[in-house]
Amino acid sequence: MHDDKTTRGAGRPRSAEKNDAILRAALDLLARQGYVRMTLDQVAAAAGVSKSTIHLRWKTKADLLAAALAAVQAADAPPPSGDDRADLLAILRDFAATIARVNGMALIGTCLAEEDHMPELLALLRARSVMPRRALLREVLERAREEGRIRPDADLEAAVSGLVGPFYADYLAGRGGHPGWAEQAVDLTLAALRPQGNR
Repeated sequence: MHDDKTTRGAGRPRSAEKNDAILRAALDLLARQGYVRMTLDQVAAAAGVSKSTIHLRWKTKADLLAAALAAVQAADAPPPSGDDRADLLAILRDFAATIARVNGMALIGTCLAEEDHMPELLALLRARSVMPRRALLREVLERAREEGRIRPDADLEAAVSGLVGPFYADYLAGRGGHPGWAEQAVDLTLAALRPQGNR
């Protein structure tokens, strides 16, 4: 009897590898073609598996995309270093790497474009990726506020938007991926949040 995670034949991928290939293919096709035009046959062909292999794991296209969008979720927070700037930079760099890995800007565009017909796609992206990432940034800022390094009246939600917003704005302005974007965002945000006597 074979373990599900072992190779069952020469050249055949293990189950975890199949899952990853299917999820990557689903995200790529969703980003490029949208929900309606994307088919499970296309996902199977792109992932190098049969359609029945997909159906063994996920019953519907919506189930598959829920799992694929879950794969975009934020990484666990790095252990606090005690350095607010370093902690915020680590989270933003991981965010940018995730966006690059999953063709995230096209994926976001597709979810926005499909909002009228499939609002659950955008809701899933928010729940699985956007909100967990924002929570990581907010935790760093809350700790800094509790320890007196930023103003007690600081609007932390606005500050979080100030940290991630430049990534999207630069992309739309044709400056996406420019070196130092994260450092600039963090330095500007922290400067605006410092207690008045520390400016």
